[in-house]
Amino acid sequence: MSQPPPPGQRFYELGSLLQAYAQTGFTFSDTAETPGPGLASYLRIAARDPERAATALRQIDDLLSVGLFSEEIADEVENLPRIRPPMGASVEDCLRIVRGHLYQLLQDPSRVPYANPQNSWEWNERFPALSQLLGAYFHRDFSYIYDSRDEVLDEYVSEALPEDRAQAVQEMGELLAMSSSDHELDTATEALGLDLLPPQGMSLRQWLEMICHRVAFSDRPWKSFGG
Repeated sequence: MSQPPPPGQRFYELGSLLQAYAQTGFTFSDTAETPGPGLASYLRIAARDPERAATALRQIDDLLSVGLFSEEIADEVENLPRIRPPMGASVEDCLRIVRGHLYQLLQDPSRVPYANPQNSWEWNERFPALSQLLGAYFHRDFSYIYDSRDEVLDEYVSEALPEDRAQAVQEMGELLAMSSSDHELDTATEALGLDLLPPQGMSLRQWLEMICHRVAFSDRPWKSFGG
């Protein structure tokens, strides 16, 4: 007999989906034909990993079958982001529309239009390894913990698993390739948690390329790139 999920985890993927709405105004603005900005963000992420869409669809079905206001799931629903339905519609109506878009994605993920991430949630879902590297190490409190940028990166390299370092290198390459301007790159890295300026005399792109090289060849001696 299967065990029930831990409290707060019955609708974990639905919660992630609703976080995309939380980044775009906390409102359902989808129609049966066209997803709104929050759902569009989620669909772009799920198109790269359709099992997420399948999980979200199952969890929507679960919630609708039990009932949004059922005591059975009250604690679970309490943990979900509060997204407002439009006038004259219920949350359940909105979730049924979302379900339709998820179903269409699962029929053919390639139909989801490609676009760069449009909000902080999507950037962090699209580049999780970079989110960890930049957000957890190169944050605004870095100077209280480390003496230099080199020390920060040394700690990351020593702590991160090889597969996480490899993913960070791959994601950095993708990020640099998709960001055609310094403004786009600055927007992306700020969303991913980077809160430091590059070393003096170095552009953000140059610094990120150096970080990528350092992580990629972490088993080799490294020349400092600044404090």
